[in-house]
Amino acid sequence: MVQTARVSALVWTAAGSLLAWLWLLLCQGFFWRTDVRLPPRAEPEAWPSVCVVVPARDEAAVLPAALPSLLAQDYPGRAEVFLVDDGSSDGTGDLARELARRHGGLPLTVGSPGEPPAGWTGKLWAVRHGIALARAREPEYLLLTDADIAHAPDSLRELVAAARTGGFDVVSQMARLRVESVWERLVVPAFVYFFAQLYPFRRIAGTGRTAAAAGGCVLLRAESAERARIPDAIRHAVIDDVALARAVKHGGGRVWLGLAERVDSVRPYPRLHDLWRMVSRSAYAQLRHNVLLLAGTVAGLALVYLVPPVAVLAGLAAGRAPAAVFGGLAWLVMAGTYVPMLRYYRQPLWLAPLLPFTASLYLLMTVDSAVQHYRGRGAAWKGRTYARPDAVPDEG
Repeated sequence: MVQTARVSALVWTAAGSLLAWLWLLLCQGFFWRTDVRLPPRAEPEAWPSVCVVVPARDEAAVLPAALPSLLAQDYPGRAEVFLVDDGSSDGTGDLARELARRHGGLPLTVGSPGEPPAGWTGKLWAVRHGIALARAREPEYLLLTDADIAHAPDSLRELVAAARTGGFDVVSQMARLRVESVWERLVVPAFVYFFAQLYPFRRIAGTGRTAAAAGGCVLLRAESAERARIPDAIRHAVIDDVALARAVKHGGGRVWLGLAERVDSVRPYPRLHDLWRMVSRSAYAQLRHNVLLLAGTVAGLALVYLVPPVAVLAGLAAGRAPAAVFGGLAWLVMAGTYVPMLRYYRQPLWLAPLLPFTASLYLLMTVDSAVQHYRGRGAAWKGRTYARPDAVPDEG
């Protein structure tokens, strides 16, 4: 009797996982497709002015591969780069000036914001300083981009053309992350896959509430930034790119996000530890530091990603075909939806069936993020740790 109940539970759980995957396949904005690229665009009659803001803290290792690509932008209008050296100890500011002297191109200004006051997280204090410097030029657009992002020569003009043609207040591209080490191949494509599952790109451009951006490459209309009080209104946000997009969209702005074609991150994540820190830094913040949401997320990840292979193995071992069939079909749908992302990252397709293993790593990273939060370590950015959000006073 007990054995029969266990078998029935396994079958029903496997069936539930398959139903969940069918819903994700058909009803979650076709998140698994990778054809959301820059929307149709035409060159404007007059090119608006743009200021590029680059927050940088201890970025000397990646700056030589990224900053020259910004300085070399082939942009027909007026454009200028503002790099904000946020308390670096590795000579980031001096290196930036040397690269500008060596490569020429767009004008470069290097600023320093000083230590952030209480309540400012991540790179937002540096972004605020960069936007303040840019305002003196009265730009129509701001390009917020990270110090590790390399842009193709026509990147800026393509972003601006897309924003002007589509009437978007935010046009953001998710830079193609590096995938060279074994752990990068296992974890990085899944990172983008999971992000798209949470924020389906097709829904972001619509009129619904879904809003997100990718912090490495965000073209923002300056007027919209001022209206939404960016970045002051989101100064507490650990996941600042999503918070920025939400603030703009809730203020009536239009937001677009898609995958990049020639915007690449040059930052290496050679070890699992490096990728673990990248994810765990903000995973629990994504869940609004809510224990119930954490429990639901763990249960959901287990049902959707871990149950299929377990059902296949347990069903075969117990001689229960329904459990093995349901689990196998769910695993097949899962792997099939992952294939487009692997192709986008030019990775071998045999990695697709390994997605449950990668998902288990993300589950552990999320739990670890919560553990670090309750140990009082808070969020961190480039070696600077911030207080827990519930310990930060609201400064109005």
